[in-house]
Amino acid sequence: MTRLPIAALILLAACAPAPPHAANDITRLHPLPGTQLSVNQLKSQMFHVSAGRRLKGAWPNGARVAVGLSFDVDNATATLSTGNLDSEILSRGEYGAIDGLPRILRMLDRQGVPASFFIPAASAVLHPEMIQQIMGTGSASSVSSASSAAPVTPSSVSSVAHEIGVHGWIHERLPLLNDEHEEQRLLDLSIDTLTKMTGKRPVGYRAPSWKFSAWTMGQVKAAGFLYDSSLMASDDAYELLLDGAPTGVVELPIERILDDAPYFGSNADGSNPSVGDVFEVFQSEFDVAYGEGGLFLLTMHPHLMGHRSRTAMLEKLVQYIKSKPGVWFATHEQIANHVKPLMAAK
Repeated sequence: MTRLPIAALILLAACAPAPPHAANDITRLHPLPGTQLSVNQLKSQMFHVSAGRRLKGAWPNGARVAVGLSFDVDNATATLSTGNLDSEILSRGEYGAIDGLPRILRMLDRQGVPASFFIPAASAVLHPEMIQQIMGTGSASSVSSASSAAPVTPSSVSSVAHEIGVHGWIHERLPLLNDEHEEQRLLDLSIDTLTKMTGKRPVGYRAPSWKFSAWTMGQVKAAGFLYDSSLMASDDAYELLLDGAPTGVVELPIERILDDAPYFGSNADGSNPSVGDVFEVFQSEFDVAYGEGGLFLLTMHPHLMGHRSRTAMLEKLVQYIKSKPGVWFATHEQIANHVKPLMAAK
């Protein structure tokens, strides 16, 4: 059998009209495969999923800024998905269900602000009481003592209407899974599970680890989601494009600057144990969003932000935000519904 030299394979692969997401010989043979691609190939890769119309307009009732608090209720699912059964790591994840989430819900209830909770469906199945707590049909107390700011009683039930969205089945990394049919099966299973547990089909999607595969956007569109919240192309909401075509799906962009995980990590002390430093970053980001009349979204995790000092810091931030006139606290669903009509604007 005749074998082509490596240089010839690279040239052939670069010239061939490969789909933007397809694995090819260049990736395996060249340390910088992008240098071997044509401009059209680069465009097809860059704009497979991309930003369309920016959805920025007036907020309800003359508000100057929209604030969306979100929590990814991963608990231990990311660890379980890899088969890691380290008891220390699993117990750190379980903290999110036992103490972290109830503490956060009590804080949100005290402040009277809504939030969106993106839940790997397996996380909800392993701790079904979380769904009841978020929906306000179960106790938000925990098995441990509560913070001094809000003594917990067995009848503690949230009075704030929160949202539950899809965050995969078991926090699977979709590019690593790399299987269109298996990804579709897990998405269907996630939607069905959360729909049965909540009584409402979720309208929001957030990819586990914020990672799309080649098929994710197409499946999200086909599933009829109102919005996605996984990407970072703007500070403001925008319409998602798939291979250059409008999808009708709103993107509510996230950002690692506005995520607790880079600061607190998965360790007990975190990569930055100073809650004051994190508060300063979050506060500054909000101040600029307020000045621009924009969107301020936070992503947090109950097993990280739910620790005592961190929830106290978050409550201080919420109180600071509430001290400003013209702030609209809303779920991601409410924000997406508000900006979606802008897609049709001329």
